[in-house]
Amino acid sequence: MKELKAIVPRLFGKRLLVVGDIMVDEYIWGSVSRISPEAPVPVVEVQTEELRLGGAANVAANVCSLGGEAILMGVVGDDALAEYLMDHLSRRGMDGRGIIVDKGRPTTIKTRVIAGSQQVVRFDKESLEEIKGEHLRRLVHHVKERLSEVEGLIIADYGKGVITGDFLGWLIPEALRLQKIISVDPKENHFPLYRGVTVITPNHKEAAAAQRRPIRTEDDLDAVGLGLLSEIGVRAVLITRGPHGMRLFEKGKTPVQIDTVAREVYDVVGAGDTVVAALTLALATGAGLEEAARISNYAAGVVVGKKGTATVTVEELRNSMKVDRSKI
Repeated sequence: MKELKAIVPRLFGKRLLVVGDIMVDEYIWGSVSRISPEAPVPVVEVQTEELRLGGAANVAANVCSLGGEAILMGVVGDDALAEYLMDHLSRRGMDGRGIIVDKGRPTTIKTRVIAGSQQVVRFDKESLEEIKGEHLRRLVHHVKERLSEVEGLIIADYGKGVITGDFLGWLIPEALRLQKIISVDPKENHFPLYRGVTVITPNHKEAAAAQRRPIRTEDDLDAVGLGLLSEIGVRAVLITRGPHGMRLFEKGKTPVQIDTVAREVYDVVGAGDTVVAALTLALATGAGLEEAARISNYAAGVVVGKKGTATVTVEELRNSMKVDRSKI
């Protein structure tokens, strides 16, 4: 296997198109010292509040932090959160000119209240209505204009209405016609629509739900992975397994277990965003699927040690690979 460290410098300048559900993640950090007299719930004394890029926007942010270039497309509302998003994208060097404003829906936001290291509650403000009509036509137009410029396409599907059957029915054949790498961070009810893509990256719960088979053993995991590989007709399935690393299923090859390299797991939120970003960037350099998966595993090992939705830098990725010399 080619030395993984040699692939890292080649990540720089690779351009990817990220299409999907754009979100904002809000964090309210505080502490708890008493229970409310009004109801048996903790009273969180707020210390700090923070907004971060989420969903497809976090995928794009990870592409950029790893040295790549990201073109982000999706739908936001006509609100203050959308203004925050566009400003943040611009300051981080991301191309958001293909983002469509829909006055009829809010910008998706997930708010997490965290006391110490414990999440107390999460509440979401969003619309799950599928985009259609003029908004869908505009999104297709933007993608059509830019798809030929990129080495790869990431479809970030969180089930919030941007990635629809009609859209995928045009997008995937068009990307295949242009011979683009296509990676999908999937939603289980859309699995049959991903036929023909390069790789899908479900977590083990999504994979099990898609196959309607619980994963209790390693044999169960292999049956689910191989079943997805065969039924969907993709080149590869990379199932992420949290503390158990990831398993790669590739056509015509024996499944490959990739153990986690995380030294400390603080928060797995957004780790899937990092995986699909690093994986696709590595594939864009010409790396094989196993090499790309191992690089994404190192990247994920960094972000799970951070609080909340996060990105990984090239320097952090290199440092992570230096620590685990036995696997590079």
